[in-house]
Amino acid sequence: MAQHVLVAVDNSDQSTEALEFACTEYPDATITALYVLDPGDFYAVSGIEGTAMANYDEIESHHQERAEGILEDARERATEHGVDLETEHVVGGVSRSIVDYAADNDVDHIVVGSHGRTGASRILLGSVAETVARRSPVPVTIVR
Repeated sequence: MAQHVLVAVDNSDQSTEALEFACTEYPDATITALYVLDPGDFYAVSGIEGTAMANYDEIESHHQERAEGILEDARERATEHGVDLETEHVVGGVSRSIVDYAADNDVDHIVVGSHGRTGASRILLGSVAETVARRSPVPVTIVR
């Protein structure tokens, strides 16, 4: 039985399903919700012109606030299931950050939501869930 479960959250319906799955399947485990701030998103707002560096702190602050809101929603949802949820947010590439966090924090199971991409979009965009499952040092459950 898993002792420490990591759930990737991103404000999508799939990550909500993943969190609810973890709360019902592993109620006695320590459950950590992880939100990853992708630095690529910081520049997606304003491009990489000279203004991007001037606005970087403001953009990062906005993303930090968004992360805290998403994690607060996750805590509330977990409370509905009687689970005291731990939360973390990190900055980095999404798949790599999830795998690295699991390896560095004694996580023994990862739960992620699947965004259900198929065909060309899956090939072109890749899949966070698939990458995590391939690279994870621990078992991964992908929730649809």
